Amino acid sequence: MTSETWLYLIIGLVVFNYLFSTVLDFINAKNWRTEIPPIMKDYYNKENYVKAKNYSKEKGRVSLISSTISSSITILFLASGGYGWLNNTISNYYEIPFLKSGFFFLTLFILSDVISIPFSCFNTFVIEEKYGFNKMTVKTFVMDKIKGYFLTIIVGGLLLFGAIYLVSTVEKGFWLWLWISLSVLMLFVNMFYADLIVPIFNKLTPLETGSLRDKIESYTKKIGYSLKNIYIIDGSKRSSKANAFFSGLGPRKTIALYDTLVNNHTEEELVAVLAHEVGHYKKKHVLTSLFLSIFQLGLMCFLLEICLKVGEISQALGGEDIEFHLGLIAFGILYSPLGTMLGIVMNLNSRKNEFEADAYAKETYDGVALATALKKLSVDSLSNLYPHPFYTFIHYSHPPLLKRLKALNE
Repeated sequence: MTSETWLYLIIGLVVFNYLFSTVLDFINAKNWRTEIPPIMKDYYNKENYVKAKNYSKEKGRVSLISSTISSSITILFLASGGYGWLNNTISNYYEIPFLKSGFFFLTLFILSDVISIPFSCFNTFVIEEKYGFNKMTVKTFVMDKIKGYFLTIIVGGLLLFGAIYLVSTVEKGFWLWLWISLSVLMLFVNMFYADLIVPIFNKLTPLETGSLRDKIESYTKKIGYSLKNIYIIDGSKRSSKANAFFSGLGPRKTIALYDTLVNNHTEEELVAVLAHEVGHYKKKHVLTSLFLSIFQLGLMCFLLEICLKVGEISQALGGEDIEFHLGLIAFGILYSPLGTMLGIVMNLNSRKNEFEADAYAKETYDGVALATALKKLSVDSLSNLYPHPFYTFIHYSHPPLLKRLKALNE
């Protein structure tokens, strides 16, 4: 194909992705129902249910405006040769490939953030504040941004340097070495996420000796699951929404319970939530998901090499020859249809895993306590009880609440 044909294809995919996501969001927003399901009437009153619906609508409107602006700018850049102009401008100052690509992506990163910051501020300090979720101060918001910039520059810079080094030194099959390198990095981050990344943004405090810790340790001992690293994370410094996460493998297994989760739930509910997470390990979901992610990463690296070797793709974005950064931008767009399809498969597997983890918690601990915890989490976060089935099929990594409750009651 000619560079012009590639350009039309890339612009067409940007337009399609925007229209597809917009229509999907629209039908999902229209799927809200007026009645509260009987199983949730003890937790959702009419006022809070209307509040949840309004919260979803306001978030959706901001998201629509944001995606419209960002998609329009991307299309404008593509159609007017903006990427090529930026590439040529930077090339006048830097000839070293790493510096050229580094400043290219840094410029786009800053431009993207300039566009997104007003929407992020509005979401945080207007919408989240209006509905009682926001606990973040302006200082925390700014510090998060600064830390994010440093993390992006350091980690992104190292990844970019490694990728460009492989492309320039390995004439054929660089994708394999890139895949291996990124897979090792993925495993490393998975192992040490709670030790290296989380403390940059949050404070982790070991769960104190007491009734909750005793119940957790009693449960894990009963099922033969060693878990010593149990932390409380100060999630309340940013939001009143509750959460929890597991990270690490083997002796590095760690659970972090948000302080908001601990404050809003009984000890029985907290152990039931933990039992659900343990179910993912016992059912080998963590390893399966990790292997699937590594496979997807390998496919991306393989297709990236093919994409980078097609000079017309870089030329479509305004380059005179093959340019790593232009090829990477084009690849991100060209890969999107396949990425969506693989995402659907990953979500199907994830939803199956969630049902199995729920069943494990029910079998080994208490299904009623887990159901109560799920109901509270849904109400506290003002989540949509009636997501559109097609929206769920495309985007949801977890089954809708009502389906999970039905399965737990069977």
